[in-house]
Amino acid sequence: MAATASWQPQEQGFKEICGLLEQQMSPTSDKSQIWQQLQHYSQFPDFNNYLAFILARAEGKPLEVRQAAGLLLKNNLRTAFKSMAPSYQQYIQSELLPCLGATDRHIRSTAGTIISVVVQIWGVFGWPELLHTLVKCLESNELNQMEGGMDALSKICEDIPQVLDADMPGLTERPINVFLPRLLQLFQSPHASIRKLSLGSVNQYIMLMPEALYMSMDKYLQGLFILANDPAAEVRKLVCAAFVQLIEVRPDFLEPLLRNVIEYMLQVNKDPDDEVALEACEFWSAYCETQLPPENLREFLPRLIPVLLSNMVYADDDESLVDVEEDGSLPDRDQDLRPRFHSSRLHGSENAEDDDDDIVNIWSLRKCSAAALDILSNVFGDEILPTLMPIVQAKLSTTDEPTWKEREAAVLALGAIAEGCINGLYPHLSEIVTFLIPLLDDKFPLIRSISCWTVSRFSKYIVQGVGHQEGREQFDKVLMGLLRRILDENKRVQEAACSAFATLEEEAAEVLAPRLEIILQHLMCAFGKYQRRNLRIVYDAIGTLADAVGRELNQRINLIASFPVMSIDLLLYQKLCSFYAYYLISVWLICLNDDWQPTYLDILMPPLIAKWQQLPNSDKDLFPLLECFTSIAQALGTGFLQFAQPVFQRCINIIQSQQLAKVDPVSAGVQYDKEFVVCSLDLLSGLVEGLGSGIESLVSQSSLKDLLLQCCMDDAPDVRQSAFALLGDLARVCPVHLRPRLSEFLEVASKQLNTPKLKETISVANNACWAIGEFAVKVRQDISPIVMTVISCLVPILQHAEELNKSLIENSAITLGRLAWVCPELVSPHMEHFMQSWCIALSMIRDDIEKEDAFRGLCAVVRANPSGALSSLAFLCKAIASWHEIRSEDLHNEVCQVLHGYKQMLKDGAWDQCMSALEPPVKDQLSKYKV
Repeated sequence: MAATASWQPQEQGFKEICGLLEQQMSPTSDKSQIWQQLQHYSQFPDFNNYLAFILARAEGKPLEVRQAAGLLLKNNLRTAFKSMAPSYQQYIQSELLPCLGATDRHIRSTAGTIISVVVQIWGVFGWPELLHTLVKCLESNELNQMEGGMDALSKICEDIPQVLDADMPGLTERPINVFLPRLLQLFQSPHASIRKLSLGSVNQYIMLMPEALYMSMDKYLQGLFILANDPAAEVRKLVCAAFVQLIEVRPDFLEPLLRNVIEYMLQVNKDPDDEVALEACEFWSAYCETQLPPENLREFLPRLIPVLLSNMVYADDDESLVDVEEDGSLPDRDQDLRPRFHSSRLHGSENAEDDDDDIVNIWSLRKCSAAALDILSNVFGDEILPTLMPIVQAKLSTTDEPTWKEREAAVLALGAIAEGCINGLYPHLSEIVTFLIPLLDDKFPLIRSISCWTVSRFSKYIVQGVGHQEGREQFDKVLMGLLRRILDENKRVQEAACSAFATLEEEAAEVLAPRLEIILQHLMCAFGKYQRRNLRIVYDAIGTLADAVGRELNQRINLIASFPVMSIDLLLYQKLCSFYAYYLISVWLICLNDDWQPTYLDILMPPLIAKWQQLPNSDKDLFPLLECFTSIAQALGTGFLQFAQPVFQRCINIIQSQQLAKVDPVSAGVQYDKEFVVCSLDLLSGLVEGLGSGIESLVSQSSLKDLLLQCCMDDAPDVRQSAFALLGDLARVCPVHLRPRLSEFLEVASKQLNTPKLKETISVANNACWAIGEFAVKVRQDISPIVMTVISCLVPILQHAEELNKSLIENSAITLGRLAWVCPELVSPHMEHFMQSWCIALSMIRDDIEKEDAFRGLCAVVRANPSGALSSLAFLCKAIASWHEIRSEDLHNEVCQVLHGYKQMLKDGAWDQCMSALEPPVKDQLSKYKV
């Protein structure tokens, strides 16, 4: 495969490569061996030339071989194109362009994909022939040429639209200015494929809005209305997508035409093609999220709402109906398990809400319609009820089997409006819930599952009613209904019931405490019968229960008194979960012969520990179990101590094996997966949070500090994020065991605050910043060597607060305050450089112990250098006024001294002048300090 001035393939090389590509398509071939041979050929510098030749010129070879050569060429060029010899680059480019007019559309499409990849890597400036060829294709009367050129151009517009909206040396105008008029003209092509590709290409520029499109907006909108009733569904779908994007990013363009647009979207929301209807349905949510007045939509609601309700009925070919009768006893296949993603711990953040609406992950016209109804109910509230409720009631009143989908859609509608229309529904809420409870036991699995979700949407109000007898009885009926469905035979219903129960748990919290016995019965029965996929949801439900009831799980059970009731329930499920039934019986027998009284933990933990011991360190089913244990450890506090040692050691072992696997997977016996490390670090944080100083003996006898330092330096941001969260937790409860490597921890932590990629790793910086502050409070003067380095990182963060995450700003202000508290002599000489931005950040923090620490630092530096804050005195006063109440008497006195010190310092009316410039609420707050 030697290079020549004018490259030509050698016959032998051509045959060998074609042969390998043919073999690769055979179902019986050894794919790994063929791949190795292709990798061997790829070491020759002109290997990609052969692939280009096969794609473009090997007309005697099967189409699949030519396509395979093209796809391999595309993948190779991503990494190799820039380093190729210029003559080879030019050869490949010259072979690709004629392919745009190839007779076979697969060759044209493959060539277009490769061209787009080359443009991503190389741009269009280095390939002037491309622009000329594309223009020529668009102006051609030959359909293959037009389709090939449009296909390549549409891929460039989709992948790298900005490349055509840039000035280019040697060209008098930007490429988009050349292409856009031709694309708009092609809206009227007699060929549906050309109309689709030209419209799709222009749509890619709505977000960028280049000047060329801005100036041609009237012509573009005219083109959209011309295509609005196109016979091709794909074109109508793109018209809808254009209107949705325009209403999201430039609603001002549509405002004069809004009535016509709404009429059109209402019409196509009933399109016989579901994909067109789905795209149209996106418009309603998009509209509601713009700044356009709701009044424009109000008059259309009586027509829109019935359309949405109609589209919420399951279509006959809906994928959700395929496995609706799935037997809960059938083991899950690997492909049944959805990918799961663990979120690393973030100190100071609010817990992200789970998408409890996401019962079925596939986005569909049904789900989009329900989401639109949800957002409309939030915008228009009870106004939609007179139109909606008669339809819902009519659907719910049907009882025959063929109309079950209509009933199911009506239940979905009730759940969708549960939040937005609650004022209108509230007087009838008891009746609605009473109606929903029997539906939890409906014959049809999808009615049972949607009823679980809809009931959960009213959880907040159901829980509010437990203060009176009737509400308490209804709560218990809902609770028992969901618990029954947790033990449903149908996997879909199990999933919906567990998710709904988790929502109820979050709202009910301590209300669940008297009902723990029956809840644990059902959860443990589910634990015994569920397959792998839904077992993960049981872990979530158990973790949420622990969060909800906390240390109530440590309480003892009067098992002997309650066993007759419990045994009746358990015998119903004995065949399903005999392990658990016999476990409880054995506990009861022990109680008869001993004074020992079990706690709820004694029911909950043994099955979980058994599963924990059963799973190997490399099994991804450990992830949700680790998360479950994290919640339990945090909730139970010292009650978890009896389980802590094996859990702690398992986490250490997992981290060690994963760190070894990173460099030597063969020796480790597992493949590296950072999520094992992240989950283990987070469980260790949960143990620290729950056990407090009780973790000290475990830390002292382990290699945790060394492993943790490695994790703090890991190249994966989410590993570092969890590592610094654990570092901060350990600094709070047992800093003595970190002291041997204190300087290293502090140095690594400070580096996270001084990185050009701060915005990309903001959660890492947040946790590192908090950890430094926790160290400062505990090690005091020992932190002094790093103080100025950290300050120099924190000040720019505070000065650019509007660009950064709120949590990072708060932690930066607190950590700066803690450093100032322990080392005021180091911080105070520099305070005038950051006092204003620091005080602004402090005034945004809620009252808590961390804010107290920060203000101790503020007072300390002001005492050390009172003149350093003079120019920012108004901001200092506002920061002090941000306190609702300083509960610490010492700190209250310190703040008083600071204010009175400035009052005495500022003579000749300067203090009164400063006070008069403050807003009345600030002055009112300062009056409690008697200034």
